[in-house]
Amino acid sequence: MKSLWNNFKVAFAMYSKIPMPRADWTKENMKYTFCFFPFIGMVIGALTLLAGYVGRRFLVDHTFMAVILVVIPVLVTGGIHVDGLLDTSDAMSSWQEKSRRLEILKDSNAGAFAVITACVYFLCWFGAYSQMWENPAALKIMAVGFMVSRCFSGISVMTFPKARKDGTVAEFSKKAEEIKVRNVLIFYLVLLFILMVWIQPVMGILAFAGAVLLFLYYHHMAIKYFGGITGDLAGFFLCICEVGMALILAVTSVFTGV
Repeated sequence: MKSLWNNFKVAFAMYSKIPMPRADWTKENMKYTFCFFPFIGMVIGALTLLAGYVGRRFLVDHTFMAVILVVIPVLVTGGIHVDGLLDTSDAMSSWQEKSRRLEILKDSNAGAFAVITACVYFLCWFGAYSQMWENPAALKIMAVGFMVSRCFSGISVMTFPKARKDGTVAEFSKKAEEIKVRNVLIFYLVLLFILMVWIQPVMGILAFAGAVLLFLYYHHMAIKYFGGITGDLAGFFLCICEVGMALILAVTSVFTGV
């Protein structure tokens, strides 16, 4: 139990800004870290549902409520995954060879395409939440979606080829019980899919299908343009997966009602 608790602490210390007691980053304490990665999504989802409930209860203005919902994931994670999205945008927009793209991923400077991507990304979130936040079913499915994206991202870390032999993704993969962690994440996904469909069948199926399609695109893109995945690419996927589900739910909420 102590080992699992330490794995939990490492997951939250690495991928969130939630204060955690210190845990050494040893192999024993990182074997099952990604089994707990989706629980950061659960925290984001819970805060999203709480904010939505308070907003509906006190008739908060749509614009202000959408802004609150947009910033919740950034506040919880510190924007670590958005950093991957922006770095990947710069690398993909360079149209360079694989080795040069990997160098751009490591560059801490933000290029013009990263800035453009950030603007489009947050505008998409704002628009999606403006449309769907008063639809309880859509907001519940999105809350579950924050776990779904992290399950898929964790599976990619366990199973996809790595673009580098060093780096965060390679380090976590080396120290993880890859098969066990992968199977746990797949089990989570099955339960989460059932939950999404139970909340609202049409929206649940479409949102999950969108996540699957983006996961397949992520695999294709990572292998073709980078020779494998890195931490930045995993963050890129998580961001596009979540905003993709949000846009799907925003559109479908128009037809399913409140």
